[in-house]
Amino acid sequence: MSLVERVRAAYRRIEQVDRPEIWIDLRPEEEVVAEAAALAGRGLPLSGKLVAVKGNIDVAGLPTTAGCPAYAYKPEADAPVVARLRAAGALVLGTTNLDQFATGLVGTRSPYGAVRNAVDPAYVSGGSSSGSAVAVALGIADLALGTDTAGSGRVPAAFNGIVGLKPTPGLLPTEGVVPACASIDCVSLFARTVEEASFALTCLAEPAQVHTGRFRLGVPADLGPLAEGWAEAFETAVEEYAAAGAEVTTVDTSAFLEAAQLLYGGAFVAERYTAVGEFLDAHPGEVDPVVHGIITGARDIPAHRLFADQAKLAGLRAEALAMLAGVDALLFPTTTEHPTLAEVAADPVAVNARLGRFTNSTNLFGLSALAVPAGTVAGRPFGVMLVGAPHDDLKLAALAGLRGERVPIVVVGAHLRGQPLNHELTSRGGRFVASVSTSASYRLYALDTVPPKPGLVRVASGGAAIAAEVWDLPVRGFGEFVARIPAPLAIGKVELADGTRVPGFLCEPSAIDGAEDISAKGGWLAHLA
Repeated sequence: MSLVERVRAAYRRIEQVDRPEIWIDLRPEEEVVAEAAALAGRGLPLSGKLVAVKGNIDVAGLPTTAGCPAYAYKPEADAPVVARLRAAGALVLGTTNLDQFATGLVGTRSPYGAVRNAVDPAYVSGGSSSGSAVAVALGIADLALGTDTAGSGRVPAAFNGIVGLKPTPGLLPTEGVVPACASIDCVSLFARTVEEASFALTCLAEPAQVHTGRFRLGVPADLGPLAEGWAEAFETAVEEYAAAGAEVTTVDTSAFLEAAQLLYGGAFVAERYTAVGEFLDAHPGEVDPVVHGIITGARDIPAHRLFADQAKLAGLRAEALAMLAGVDALLFPTTTEHPTLAEVAADPVAVNARLGRFTNSTNLFGLSALAVPAGTVAGRPFGVMLVGAPHDDLKLAALAGLRGERVPIVVVGAHLRGQPLNHELTSRGGRFVASVSTSASYRLYALDTVPPKPGLVRVASGGAAIAAEVWDLPVRGFGEFVARIPAPLAIGKVELADGTRVPGFLCEPSAIDGAEDISAKGGWLAHLA
């Protein structure tokens, strides 16, 4: 399907699903089609990926409303994160609905309508990035931007059976985003797979590289009350990670739960009043009453409470980071229950407050997080969340990739650990398996490429054993990786020293004319040394 055909199909899908509450503003179809046609042949990393953008993030040509029509303004330029998406070849479809001023985890606090769940419309979509999550879950958009202060990029992912990547605070720019709590706000990513989300992140920023050893996974000693069937679903997810090779250990996560209560139960909520309180005071009739009550209720919090809460948070963060130093990540249920629209309408504040038990503390602590699907309970999606230290964004993606079918691949050059293209594996959920050697049936040549790469060629005689690494990738990640390999390199079967044949990098024989034969060095790293 061409890029233009993909755009046309997305707009037909919008008509088919008949969920007008997903969108605040859609761009004209012909405008997006023209952009798609202009992308043809450019080979950009996100070329033709269809993107939905949360309505509190600036998109040039569309009003930024933050879910409040009276607040709307027309930005002169894209927010930097949107500009980066476009520069990588993504196509913006429009802006999406949200809990007004990004205040809520339910997706119902909007004059544009409550966003219904993608799987069961009687249930909430989750918020505040409601429209973005449902646009991805229903197959309209490939990727979507959300924001995440208390879990708004993760709870909707869990409720709709998709992936929600919340980067380390500061990794993606928040300029051009209407603030909720500016000091901890994050721009987040939604996708249908971990590989798509983490690859998009590498196109927008430069996250730290993942480690390649065995993962140690911390599981809370006490989860507290959960919806019926959720504790069992969580235990199944823990068992799957253990079966995939993670070392599971029980840890005390009380610091996380205590900090979570500070976000709305303490003085930090006053930052929401700093962001939009003046507007709310001037336009009380134009604001959702629940949102208005939460934000204006923070107006008169005394300053001494903020300093007390900051001191308390510093102690809890030190405790949390010390605990995280002993594991690679923590695993939580993403949230506690999945309410219906009617349940939220009956008790909007209390239900919403329960949903943030595991997510509220993440940004207060400055951590990375990744929400992933983990099966279903009662026919609706259930999700778990990996939480890691600052800048462990790709480590979490690799850990998430432990679950599910994986494909091995042999690498001999620029994709080895520590080499410049290794991120092309790790960003797609790649996991290091072993250092190996090929059989003595190959010659290795230094190709004239940027960055420098070797070419591995099988020979009938006079071959040598070449040092290599085996990695594995999720099936989808493997397909995306292979599709982007440039000539003269290709994927074929590489014979290892033990006689097994594994998919791996080979080189077209015609490309080695004039190239330096470096086989005597025994491998690419030895040649570079």
